[in-house]
Amino acid sequence: MTPQLYIAAPGEFPFGTIVVIVLVLVAIVALVKTARVVPQRQAHVVERLGKYHKTLEAGFHILIPFLDRVAYKHSLKEVAVDVPSQMCITKDNIAIEIDGVLYMQVLDPKAASYGIENYYFAASQLAQTTLRSEIGKIELDRTFEERDSINASVIQALDKASEPWGLKITRYEIANIKPPQSVQDALEKQMRAERERRAQIALSEGQREAQINVAEGEKQETIKQSEAKKLSQVNEAEGKAREIELLANATADGIRRIAEAIEAPGGQKAVNLRIAEQYVKEFGNLAKETNTMILPQNLGDIGGTVAALAKVLDEVKDGNTGNTGTARPAGPPPIG
Repeated sequence: MTPQLYIAAPGEFPFGTIVVIVLVLVAIVALVKTARVVPQRQAHVVERLGKYHKTLEAGFHILIPFLDRVAYKHSLKEVAVDVPSQMCITKDNIAIEIDGVLYMQVLDPKAASYGIENYYFAASQLAQTTLRSEIGKIELDRTFEERDSINASVIQALDKASEPWGLKITRYEIANIKPPQSVQDALEKQMRAERERRAQIALSEGQREAQINVAEGEKQETIKQSEAKKLSQVNEAEGKAREIELLANATADGIRRIAEAIEAPGGQKAVNLRIAEQYVKEFGNLAKETNTMILPQNLGDIGGTVAALAKVLDEVKDGNTGNTGTARPAGPPPIG
């Protein structure tokens, strides 16, 4: 029997070719389902025949096709979840609107897959309920001051509740606190009054400090002036004392020299001549200063007058050398 060559009609494929194509497609699908590449900071949860099998970390992995499948994919990075705004009632019955941001991180991919259906939604709802509970414990004025304590309370409650979910609540931050408009107006008036009060206090304190500084300056100036006056008086007194001392020393020195000159040979005659000259001079000045003249009895006896004055000098000299009596001149009266 002679074999016959089968020629396929246009548009038709041989059966063997179809089988090869099917096998290639099956191999491709099996390869895709078998080989898995997990990116960094991600985790894939694998189920085998509907049951948890293992968790794939970052890297290349081989699965059994048609038996193993990746059921859940989780990011191990820290994720920020926006908590929607909600109305909260404070302790003093004021309704305020608050929203926040929740930060969380998956630590256990298996617990995050099977512990709860949607951990993002669950954490957001738990944050809202915990926030309402914490706001209800404090008054309106303290809500703006106690943000840190409120955030810490929310984190503590969420961290305890999310432990079975394989989550770690890292932070919670209150984004905005919006009280009613009437409360905002009252708070603005209160803050304006507080600022004005502080401004007045600061102004009064500044004036007080200025007055204190002026008084202190005047006090220091008075003290300095008194000290300067004291030093001036002391210096003046010392100058006067020095002047008197120098004048006395000069007078004593002059008298001493006159006495030495009188005791010298011819000194007595010089003294008599000097006395006569002064007598005539002073008698002449007497007529110039007044119209009234007092004339001594012995006006013409100038020599007697000089002799009487010389006798007085001799008696004074004798008294200095040991005579304790006081001599009184018997000559003419002193020249006016």
